[in-house]
Amino acid sequence: MVGSDALQAIVYARGSLRLLDQRKLPLQVDYIDIKDSADGWNAIRDMVVRGAPAIAIAAALALAVEVSKLDFTGTPAEAASFVSKKLEYLVSSRPTAVNLSDAATKLQTLVSKTAETAKDAKAIFQVYVEAAETMLIDDVADNKAIGSHGAEFLQRQLGNSKNICVLTHCNTGSLATAGYGTALGVIRALHSGGVLEKAFCTETRPFNQGSRLTAFELVHEKIPATLIADSAAAALMKQGRVQAVIVGADRIAANGDTANKIGTYNLAISAKHHGVQFYVAAPVTSIDLALPSGEEIIIEERSPKELLNSEGGLGKQVAASGISVWNPAFDVTPANLITAIITEKGVITKTDADGSFDIIGFIQSAK
Repeated sequence: MVGSDALQAIVYARGSLRLLDQRKLPLQVDYIDIKDSADGWNAIRDMVVRGAPAIAIAAALALAVEVSKLDFTGTPAEAASFVSKKLEYLVSSRPTAVNLSDAATKLQTLVSKTAETAKDAKAIFQVYVEAAETMLIDDVADNKAIGSHGAEFLQRQLGNSKNICVLTHCNTGSLATAGYGTALGVIRALHSGGVLEKAFCTETRPFNQGSRLTAFELVHEKIPATLIADSAAAALMKQGRVQAVIVGADRIAANGDTANKIGTYNLAISAKHHGVQFYVAAPVTSIDLALPSGEEIIIEERSPKELLNSEGGLGKQVAASGISVWNPAFDVTPANLITAIITEKGVITKTDADGSFDIIGFIQSAK
């Protein structure tokens, strides 16, 4: 099953899953075979696959491969319990990405309900596999909708400019999703529409998803682009070289506070100071209405080696021995620094006098 006609982080056919080892990009293009949920957990935790949408899909499909080959003799209820516990295990691989827990909850509800009327365990696994496969297909369609909504909205906001320059952070393209991308999908749509002058991408410390992955995708897609150091973003904005910043999201709280790759908050502050529009592009599954604000978002901390050694911790030591390390994987950007949130169902804008988002109202009206 092909997720995209561009780069593919996830290559799936029923009973088979291969994940592009993104740790080796851009110099090597290697795929890892995923045979079960344990392989999926390790691939997610070790950042073989990353990006909130791709993590959710990879986890779901890893379990789909496992159950498609499973010789299970229990009852439908036991099969549903087996699936549910495996999904809980997979969620523990990356707790910040709400897409993963959201997908797991929906799939758990599905198998539990199916178990009420199913005649055998096989029916539970069949329903699960089909639902996981649908997630893969739907993600590409959702990403293209995000790209379309975002490109149209930006053009209107920027006075229908034909020479739009945007800055993005981390990686939000085909490698972070089932295909096409979220924030990078908006950039791709602007380019397809002939209005993108240039995309700037940060290197994105400490794991270099920007220089290794986003730059790789932009070159692959022949999109005019320039790589900058994370610390050069403010200077770039001061020179008036970008009109908008577009980033993705791992989790969006009910008030619009957004967790994304570390360094996003810096960009939002710089954008606010320089009068540059700041957009978040993500599927509605990234929105966690159970969290009133970003203060409740769990921030994952990564291995100190990612700062102490080159190649995201896999290479030679580059820092002084004995130095302590603080390496949060994400930071939270307050809603008051965000211009709008671009989703597959449309763009969430600020309508209140105090400049707050009515995300709950948007989701209810979009159903």
